Amino acid sequence: MAHLRSRRRLALAVPVALSLTASLGFLPAPASAAPAAAGAVRAADDGARLAYVVNTGTDRRTIESVQREITRNGGSIVAGYDRIGVFVVHSADPDFAARMRAVRGVDSAGATRTAPLSAAGTTDEGAVQVLSKAEVARLAEAAAPGEEPLEADQWDLRAIGADAAARINPGSRSVTVGVIDTGVDDTHPDIAPNFSASQSANCVSGKADTTYGAWRPADAAHYHGTHVAGEIAAARNGVGVAGVAPGVKVASITVAQPDATALFYPESVVCAFVFAADHGIQITNNSYYVDPWLYNCMDDPDQRAIVDAVNRAQLYAQRKGTLNVAAAGNSNDDLDAHALVDASSPDDSTATTRTVDPHECFDVPTQLPGVVTVSSVGVKGAKSYYSSYGQGVIDVAGPGGDKYQIPDTPSKNGRVLSTLPNDQYGFLQGTSMASPHVAAVAALLKSAHPHATPAQLQALLKAEADNPGCPSGPYDGDGDGVVDATCAGGKRVNGFYGFGVVDALRAVTR
Repeated sequence: MAHLRSRRRLALAVPVALSLTASLGFLPAPASAAPAAAGAVRAADDGARLAYVVNTGTDRRTIESVQREITRNGGSIVAGYDRIGVFVVHSADPDFAARMRAVRGVDSAGATRTAPLSAAGTTDEGAVQVLSKAEVARLAEAAAPGEEPLEADQWDLRAIGADAAARINPGSRSVTVGVIDTGVDDTHPDIAPNFSASQSANCVSGKADTTYGAWRPADAAHYHGTHVAGEIAAARNGVGVAGVAPGVKVASITVAQPDATALFYPESVVCAFVFAADHGIQITNNSYYVDPWLYNCMDDPDQRAIVDAVNRAQLYAQRKGTLNVAAAGNSNDDLDAHALVDASSPDDSTATTRTVDPHECFDVPTQLPGVVTVSSVGVKGAKSYYSSYGQGVIDVAGPGGDKYQIPDTPSKNGRVLSTLPNDQYGFLQGTSMASPHVAAVAALLKSAHPHATPAQLQALLKAEADNPGCPSGPYDGDGDGVVDATCAGGKRVNGFYGFGVVDALRAVTR
């Protein structure tokens, strides 16, 4: 599960051209290049199939023409998203992408992975701490009247006023948050009351599978999505924990490969955004980055095609009324830097070390226009030691946990407690945990302002947030005496917290 936001997550300013069009044909060529992966060449030489995205115009004539050319050039269409001009294709021809880029009407085309198709990353930091049944029973004894059995350990709810907000407005049943992740165990007693099966699917192949239960995690090791779902909408039903928005619905759109890698490939995420948009999901939570590239550099044709395809899909979702919220990453990186080292890409074959400019090489979907980028704080309200940051990059912050910031709770655990598959509970920390807190507050705002557009919801999130400002002295997140990060900006907006830490109580009272 290393991929789930335990890897770097960037969200710097995207060129204006990218925000104006889903096609990247008018973007300036960036200065930094991304080397082609040797794994891609080997896979193709062996005649193994790779997955591709082919991006084109949306008029019927162009769609039909490109579709014929895909077949003529040895491609097999898995899914066609005509409304955004994206085809998901499999091919064993090593020259398939190059051939398609020469086809009239094709804006971009490229491989979405560097290893052959096989018969899934995310942003949690460290291993999950699963509570035993005995620990659950012991902790439940500390619950106060009117609290959920394990709520005493949920410092994160109190940090943003979610406990008080639930007594005023727990959220509307007409609002659904889609968890684009590893799958959600909808049979969990804390999730089942608020789960929306009709808005859930499995998008792993690039084509939505709505077979009943297809949205569930492949196994208990794919716990990430269930934890996220509980943070958002665990019911106040006298069982376990409570979510930030316990009155809204939650849906599962599974995009992680079902094996131990749990990789999130572009075609799966394209499918997820389109499915969310077409099924009335108002908020999506994205606690991951799209594999196999941590950063997608625009002068590499494969990576350019990935940015193009996913951006078309998420812009389509925004146009249909969906707000997309994403985690900022756990590398404690200054995302407004001019150079960062990426030693993890591609993560599905042999990684190479490269230096990238995150203003030109994009983390997807976080850096895409209109996506809310979230940093993490601990119980003291300070930036989590692992959380990436950056002036002009972070929109808002949320509780993601920090093992060095110790709360006065029964477990004295600075991580975030939530649901796990098979009726279990456990602690996790990461910007993966911060993002769903923000998505849930956005759901409360949507409940209070049902006609608000995604842009208006983002503005409301920023307006109700509480900004602690930059630290008065050097920032030493792990307490080792070394300055770990420098905060730029002022009290209103800065690189650590953006416009501030979200506030659930303000969301339902203002």
